[in-house]
Amino acid sequence: MESNAPQAEAQANQTQKRQSDLNTESPGALAQANTAEAPSTDQPWREWLEPVLDFLSKLPNYLERFFYDYKQPLVTLGLILAAIVTLRITFAVLDAINGIPLLAPLFELVGLGYGGWFTYRYLLRASNRKELGEEFNNLKEQVVGEQSQQS
Repeated sequence: MESNAPQAEAQANQTQKRQSDLNTESPGALAQANTAEAPSTDQPWREWLEPVLDFLSKLPNYLERFFYDYKQPLVTLGLILAAIVTLRITFAVLDAINGIPLLAPLFELVGLGYGGWFTYRYLLRASNRKELGEEFNNLKEQVVGEQSQQS
């Protein structure tokens, strides 16, 4: 063990000698290279972030202009989508009703009965057809708001 002690002291002396030879007050070439690289790794982040923040700050103006310029097509598109959703819901409800036993044939009988009554009430005689035409014209005037031109 004693033989290892002089070697350890010699190594400690050499380490102290090496450390005392180093000048730590002024940065060396390696220290300058390391400090120069630190901002460069931060720079791409800022270059990427700046356009994104600029776009997000102008986004309300872009959306306002878009909705103002394309108001009519957007309303039309919304109505078309609403009609599609309404039709799908209606068909789903009708399919569910059609799945109930005896309900579909009952609705068919009701439809045939109403069709027969409508034919007997309005279409069989000329006076009743004239009455139906007058009721239709009155309804058209209420909906359209103009006097219908009779030819």
